[in-house]
Amino acid sequence: MQKTEQVVDESLLRKERFSTRPPVDRAFIEKALDDVLFKIDQNLEAFTSQFPSASSQNLVYSAIENVEWTTGFWTGMLWLGYEYTGEEKYRRVAEKHVNSFKDRIKNRIVVNHHDLGFLYSLSSVSAYKLTGENPGKEAALEAAELLLTRYSENAGIIQAWGELTDPKQSGRMIIDCMMNLPLLYWASEVTGDQTYRQLAYHHAKQSAKYIVRPDSSTYHTFYMDPVTGKPLYGNTHQGFSDDSCWARGQAWGMYGFPLSYHYTGDETFINLSKKLANYFLNRLPEDHVCYWDLVFTKGEEERDSSAAAIAVCGLLEMSKRLPLTDGMKEYYENSALHIVHSLAEHYTTKDEPHANGVLKHAVYHKPRNTGVDECCIWGDYFYMEALVRLLKDWKMYW
Repeated sequence: MQKTEQVVDESLLRKERFSTRPPVDRAFIEKALDDVLFKIDQNLEAFTSQFPSASSQNLVYSAIENVEWTTGFWTGMLWLGYEYTGEEKYRRVAEKHVNSFKDRIKNRIVVNHHDLGFLYSLSSVSAYKLTGENPGKEAALEAAELLLTRYSENAGIIQAWGELTDPKQSGRMIIDCMMNLPLLYWASEVTGDQTYRQLAYHHAKQSAKYIVRPDSSTYHTFYMDPVTGKPLYGNTHQGFSDDSCWARGQAWGMYGFPLSYHYTGDETFINLSKKLANYFLNRLPEDHVCYWDLVFTKGEEERDSSAAAIAVCGLLEMSKRLPLTDGMKEYYENSALHIVHSLAEHYTTKDEPHANGVLKHAVYHKPRNTGVDECCIWGDYFYMEALVRLLKDWKMYW
């Protein structure tokens, strides 16, 4: 396997696309946020004691219990709404959800996976950071403790799914987990116990070494021998093929590696982020919103607006970490704005009153034909996060 410094940087091939800033000013962003808040208000009663499904049907989320890996995204949107507006109605519902998440981790309700970061960073760490109250802190720390149990010492990774003794799942990491690591970094910050940070850092380094391919694309998933720690092979679970580049996976990497850089200061991660970003941006169609797999750059395949929204947050986080002397900083900022502009103008449900989702034309799981060309709740969340990031110096929930 390659060392991370041997990963090839394509560089940004059509820099002129992102040499200028699109018409995204404060008024544009505030209008886009108002449209998101309108949809949240539309959903507030239905999703007070329940949560939106992971993806919509005909642009409408159904109500589910707190059992999916995706429920934290809705609560995260409520906390963003409260932070942006100061309106207590968002906080009231979000705090009910914190109690639900506390009950979920206490009673181990569908938590046998690595997505505890998605669930608890956005629902509970956010609650603690915004209110200073302990229920969110307690729930998130218990989730972080459980996440540690998924760490394989020999492989140096956090196992993604399944029982740790399951031979079909043991030793398996996926690119998504880069977004679960901030829960562990945060736990070290608030407890002083560096174990959380150290294991997160080990996983991030293994991801950089094995999930990122030599051409700066990414595997969705990679297997390590859980006994010897030997790297085995990479493949896909949701992408087009084992050797293609699943767009949402690349976006997870574009955001996850800058987050690990933020917490560790390891420049390997920020340098890798630039390479992943260039690969992603070089494969965008003319309207700047990616196809569901980056093997497609034109044609009739579905776009994935949710991957685009994640990528925006990654580009903004990465560019924030780059020095002013970095010649690419402005290009990355402009590229994020171009994607946001396209999403706001052409990919939202603002003119479709029956829809209770925000971003249409997202893809959940194309190989299983699940949530294809629909709204996906994480896409809604990351789109809203991107808008908040553009308006203020946002203190991350991650």
